[in-house]
Amino acid sequence: MNKDLTTGNPSSVLWRFCLPLFASIIFQQLYNIADSLVAGKFIGENALAAVGNSYEITLIFIAFAFGCNMGCSVVVSQLFGARDYGRMKTAVSTAMIFSGVLCAILMLAGLIANEKLLQLIRTPDDILPDSALYLRIYMLGLPFMFFYNISTGIFTALGDSKTPFSFLAVSSTANIFMDILFVTAFHMGVAGVAWATFLCQGVSCALAVWNVFRRLREIPAGKSRIPAWSSSLLRRIVMIAVPSTLQQSFISVGNIMIQGVINGFGAGTIAGYSAAVKLNNLVITSFTTLGNGVSSFTAQNIGAQRHDRIREGWKAGLKMVWLLCIPLALLYFFCGSALLQLFMDIPGETAMDTGLLFLRILSPFYFVVSTKLVTDGVLRGAGKMKEFMTATFTDLILRVALAFLLSGTRLGSAGIWCAWPIGWVVSTVMSLLFFRVFIHKATKNRQAPDK
Repeated sequence: MNKDLTTGNPSSVLWRFCLPLFASIIFQQLYNIADSLVAGKFIGENALAAVGNSYEITLIFIAFAFGCNMGCSVVVSQLFGARDYGRMKTAVSTAMIFSGVLCAILMLAGLIANEKLLQLIRTPDDILPDSALYLRIYMLGLPFMFFYNISTGIFTALGDSKTPFSFLAVSSTANIFMDILFVTAFHMGVAGVAWATFLCQGVSCALAVWNVFRRLREIPAGKSRIPAWSSSLLRRIVMIAVPSTLQQSFISVGNIMIQGVINGFGAGTIAGYSAAVKLNNLVITSFTTLGNGVSSFTAQNIGAQRHDRIREGWKAGLKMVWLLCIPLALLYFFCGSALLQLFMDIPGETAMDTGLLFLRILSPFYFVVSTKLVTDGVLRGAGKMKEFMTATFTDLILRVALAFLLSGTRLGSAGIWCAWPIGWVVSTVMSLLFFRVFIHKATKNRQAPDK
């Protein structure tokens, strides 16, 4: 069901819209968590390290899919808010065509260069074959990931957060059982968890794309012929997509550089980090998804010239993420050991100590990074990409630089984990300052005609 986010109480509208988004991202993360969990519990610590090591490279490709998602979502949201349904449909088909071409290029590049990328981040020889195998299979499923992301972006733009949730709930649950089946019954090892993800993502992608076009057919757009391609709309999409892609890409590149530093500490540290970072990514991705919901809310209201609702939406978004922060920060800080054991059958001392320290350093700062991600959601929905990118790159540069510097001190690998909170604090302050300037200008412009 399509939902107009420009009417009703901003807080209640955003809560109803974002809660299914949050549930969806939980199931989305089950794909990667299931792979690591099954690899660690049923294959071994090296398999867990191999899957986790490959995951950092897959984030580069996910970044491009995320950028296409955001570019399409923001533009479609603005057109939907403005009731310009004909151009909205053209924006959807333009985004689909562009994403298909981009995906084909990236898939070819990934299949050719996967082992070189793994060697570039100093992947240990004992996990290199499994890492390369997992990455190759992942590349084959790239079209599913791309078109699923575009489809969910469109649903979000239309104010429908429930439909993507239903697809993910079924496919991600099936992925867990297929992971276990392929590994324990068919003895397929790391390839088993990769193929399970491939198949389940394929099913969810097909359902999502079919439902997108079915939904669009139900929206009236006049009698005139609607073109399938628009260069002007592509430029609008790319203006949002490129900064979003660069943000995620540079974060991924930064994470790969950090992974290279971590790999120098051995398989035990890699395994501990792989388990802990999956738990951390579950939280950060949840915050990011709620921020994306705030982006759609902001974009629709800007399209409808309802700038007065944006600040209230931001406040509602903060309440949501802070309520989420409290149990997660407490759980990760005090029960991290039990959570890490979900990923490792017989965890080594180094792996467990590494993962536990990582979680205890980062979890108290979830309140900080969640504030940044919700604020970034407003900036992105408003098209303030320069400000959004500045804060994001500051975080990345600080984290990478400090990871290299602090890992060479007496802190060792603990120094790497300390880089995260420092980057979060500085970039959050910057995002809040940019948001304050934007709100001040929007308020001033709204009041100007009355003078």
